[in-house]
Amino acid sequence: MDFGIVTIFPEIFDSFLSHGIIRRAIADRIITVRAVNVREFAKDRHRTTDDRPYGGGAGMVMKPEPLAGAIAEARRLIPAGRTILLSPQGRPFTQSVAAELATLEGLIFICGRYEGVDERIAACADEAISIGDYVLTGGEPAAMILIDAVTRLLPGALGGEDSAEKDSFSDHLLEYAQYTRPPVFAGEDVPEVLLSGNHALVEDWRLQSSLARTLANRPDLLKDKRLTRREKQILKQWCDYIEGLVSGPDSDCAAASSGEK
Repeated sequence: MDFGIVTIFPEIFDSFLSHGIIRRAIADRIITVRAVNVREFAKDRHRTTDDRPYGGGAGMVMKPEPLAGAIAEARRLIPAGRTILLSPQGRPFTQSVAAELATLEGLIFICGRYEGVDERIAACADEAISIGDYVLTGGEPAAMILIDAVTRLLPGALGGEDSAEKDSFSDHLLEYAQYTRPPVFAGEDVPEVLLSGNHALVEDWRLQSSLARTLANRPDLLKDKRLTRREKQILKQWCDYIEGLVSGPDSDCAAASSGEK
């Protein structure tokens, strides 16, 4: 997978690319990452990349000419790359979107700054993606998030073949609770089943933990999940327990345990 980053601050990515899974993926040639500096395509001696918006208003807007030059260079380096504008106007980024992007040959990220990019540049992107309903100073952190999430899904990037499959959101579930040594910390024991050596019991406990955490924290995820018979059984047990503690049925719980959409 080839990643291209169109930015006025390429140095922001130095640390990100030098550590952990991303560094190993680069070393193993699973991914390549190229940053294109927008300032190099500015024509004036001050290398200006922004200007005041037409019609007035606060802030500055990124100029189209240097951005267009930088995008063209990124496309020359990664001709098969899909060009993505990182913008609150885009479709929400989810694990399923990450899986979709991981099937492509390359991705080019346009990192806006200030009040955003000239709309004529926005129209040049293949699509726009948003990482959430909040405001950032620039698109660079969003580019890092997409690169990290997509890289994890590429074969060989994580080492363990099933590591990514068991991450949170991979199957509309949050990941199960994790424990490590020591067996007792702050008076709390590691669940005994995890010390039993019985792999079938451990897997069932993890499924129960995953479902319980999803039901408690993100019940909306369960509405899009096709439940197995065992998952329905576990959720029903939890719902029966919850409904025994509160007055009246819990709608999210009832819908989740029935497998309704």
